[in-house]
Amino acid sequence: MTRRPIRLVRVLSATLAAGTLLSTAACSDDGGTDGSRDSGVTASQVAEVRQTPSPTATLSTNSARTALITEADIEDDWTQVKDTEAESWHDSMLVGTVDVADFVSGKAQASDCQRLLDSLYDDDLLGKPSGASALRGFTQGDSRLLYQVASYGRTDPQDSLNWMATLPEKCDQFTVTDGKEKRTVQVIEISLPKVGDAREGLRVTVQGPVDGNNATLTLDVAAVRVGDDAITVTAGGLDGDENDSAQQAVREGTQRLQDVLAGKSPAASPTD
Repeated sequence: MTRRPIRLVRVLSATLAAGTLLSTAACSDDGGTDGSRDSGVTASQVAEVRQTPSPTATLSTNSARTALITEADIEDDWTQVKDTEAESWHDSMLVGTVDVADFVSGKAQASDCQRLLDSLYDDDLLGKPSGASALRGFTQGDSRLLYQVASYGRTDPQDSLNWMATLPEKCDQFTVTDGKEKRTVQVIEISLPKVGDAREGLRVTVQGPVDGNNATLTLDVAAVRVGDDAITVTAGGLDGDENDSAQQAVREGTQRLQDVLAGKSPAASPTD
């Protein structure tokens, strides 16, 4: 994967929701009928709210770094790189101008697709963090995995997650022009482990010439919100998708962030 230099809460509501659901379940008992069923809420939904950890700490730079995953948290033979190297990762296949002619609504949809490419290139899928942040990078062959933890207390990461959810429809397929080179981009939704308070996953595939050679870049992109904080994962490369590793990073990384926010030491990383 070729890189260029840098161009560079819902806690209260979740708690209230849990209280409301549990109160409804308790107060709706009428001779053995499941209260959650009477209220239109399933028992599994009540259980999920009960089990969702409530962040209690403010994310600092040190705690953000503690929440980062390690090589042991992801599958296969990933090798961690220096932070300065990971910070310089910007893939040239993501560079270009979106062709407005590909869209029914023209500039509006094209703008969203341009934002997606630019945010992937700049590694700020959820926007610039308003608080502490940390990142870590891993390589495996021609694939790379970038994992980030950040606080978005003043910018609301849910807005960005809602925007991500619209992209498989708005940006299902379009063309990008970079000088004389044209590339085709496809965006589809991918499922993620049911972790955190909210989550969105995308697979972005870019096909076309790079310096005269045809190539295909496949990226699995995931974001998970935990209160006002979030993790983002971008995994893939010219070797194809890295979905298994992305899923593992989401699962283990979310738990590490929840542990840190709860004032706990993250559990030891799994070993082979």
